[in-house]
Amino acid sequence: MDETNNAAPESGGKRFRAARIFSVPDDVKFLDTLELTRLSEAFSAWTTRAGRPDVAVSRNRVRLIYLMLRHTGARLGEVLAVNDRSDVNLENLSVMLGGGEEGPGREVQIPAELGEALAAVFDDPAYASLRGGLFRLDQGHVRRKFYERAEECGFTKELVNPSTIRRSRAVELLRDDVPLPVVQRILGHSTADLTAAFLHLPEDQRRKVERQVLTRETRRTSARNAFFGRVARVQRGDIQSIVTVESLGGHAVSSIITNESLKNLGVTEGSFVTAEIKAPWVVLEAAVDMPRSTAGNRFLGDVELIRLGELTSEVIVALSDDTRLCAVITTQSARELALAEGQKVWAMFTAFAVVLHVE
Repeated sequence: MDETNNAAPESGGKRFRAARIFSVPDDVKFLDTLELTRLSEAFSAWTTRAGRPDVAVSRNRVRLIYLMLRHTGARLGEVLAVNDRSDVNLENLSVMLGGGEEGPGREVQIPAELGEALAAVFDDPAYASLRGGLFRLDQGHVRRKFYERAEECGFTKELVNPSTIRRSRAVELLRDDVPLPVVQRILGHSTADLTAAFLHLPEDQRRKVERQVLTRETRRTSARNAFFGRVARVQRGDIQSIVTVESLGGHAVSSIITNESLKNLGVTEGSFVTAEIKAPWVVLEAAVDMPRSTAGNRFLGDVELIRLGELTSEVIVALSDDTRLCAVITTQSARELALAEGQKVWAMFTAFAVVLHVE
């Protein structure tokens, strides 16, 4: 699978992007960001379906093991050996991995969402007797539960193997322009296939890069009026092209950009982009059925917040995947629509209103 695009390396003082020349061999199996998100959602749904409290605790332990693998790129054995009392630091959002006979351990930072999930478990009396050994489950049991979630998502077993998840995190980081020494340090690899000049990175710089990546990943899933996802289709015209983006939440967002911008951004089918919409371009319709409109992007959601101003008002609409769309409309329009918090509304915008960004 070649992710190389035709864009030339940036010059004139601009930063050269390693991801632009990064490619994955066809025989290398991995899950991309959207597929990893689908798997995370499958584990969450499986945990929620538990009929008894003890079953919910058991399932949640497996879910947390998956999330540790997904976000740290650790080996399964390393995660199962983590002492949640001494190896997890929620103050600086990090976990110590490895160590022992294999050599000194390594500190890997974790995203805030995983920190919150762990904090909730640490404060829950139902897990009190498990503290210190929260992650100590049988490898065979963990693998079986992984394979069951794979089947739910339509993935083969080999794609949800812990080793594949580890590899998937490495590919994700490299595509995100994370320097190879940082990826090597996160995964605990002993060597890297680069010259010695590229293998040195001060510890404080490594920490900074890791935190920047985690912050960027969090922003992708929490920003208003922003859909991060994979380009599912590019329909090229003589002057402009229609780009359809499949977001992390499963929404399809269409954008119309010039062919020149398409080339300059290096947007191709399979690449990852962020689709953004300015609040004044979002139109609201108070209806349950999909309205007839020339706006190609239409999403049903719930009014979460209304801020009425003298002339204009701000309305926050929450979609099914917790994506937030902010619309700025006239206060007169807000009153004519009789908007109320909790009300179903359609948030709409044209493909011309969608701006694409490639990080």
